[in-house]
Amino acid sequence: MRSLVVCLALILGACHALPPPAERPQNSAFSGPVGAATLSRVAARVMPVARSECRARTTGLRCDFQLTLDDRADQPPNAFQSLGQDGQPVLTVNLALLNDLENVHELAFVLGHEAAHHIRRHLEKTNSNATAGAVLGGVLAAVLGADPLLIDTAQQAGAAVGVRSFSKKFELEADALGTVIAGRAGYDPVRGVAYFSRIADPGNVFLGTHPPNSDRIDTVRAAAAAL
Repeated sequence: MRSLVVCLALILGACHALPPPAERPQNSAFSGPVGAATLSRVAARVMPVARSECRARTTGLRCDFQLTLDDRADQPPNAFQSLGQDGQPVLTVNLALLNDLENVHELAFVLGHEAAHHIRRHLEKTNSNATAGAVLGGVLAAVLGADPLLIDTAQQAGAAVGVRSFSKKFELEADALGTVIAGRAGYDPVRGVAYFSRIADPGNVFLGTHPPNSDRIDTVRAAAAAL
């Protein structure tokens, strides 16, 4: 069950593929090789700030962020934080997302947001929530006399509920700290979060993975004002 819970947590706890963006011209400023060059330029300013914030806010947590670019052309827009085999924090951005971003402020906010997930230990907390949900689901199914197959199904469902129960909260926490990181790197996070005014709104769905776009924009504006 433990391996199942960890798998669910990693899948559900990271930032998922974003909702489809509105139609926009194909000659994006980030298209082709310019995308990778711009990513490197912005990362050179954002990553040192992310490391500094990580070291100031945590104890015993690796802060040597690694940035990777997923250049597969068939993937939907996405960015996410993960951990390498040795525990190194990895931030991944794909080409589809770069092609959807309209300026460096949006890119800086994305990088700050993903770094914030690591600083706030969201993967670790997600794993704990998934474990607790799986245990509870399995216990309830066993008490009700379920057979082993149904107990296993209940554990999976419980893990998913445990993860999703805090997913929106974690996203808003990452938005707030991502605002600080992007702002201190010299970018405008309010212009950065404008990306969410152009994509489909997930709405306030029960056990949804992401909060409404308006909540995210309000969170960033409040955090930016505090800067």
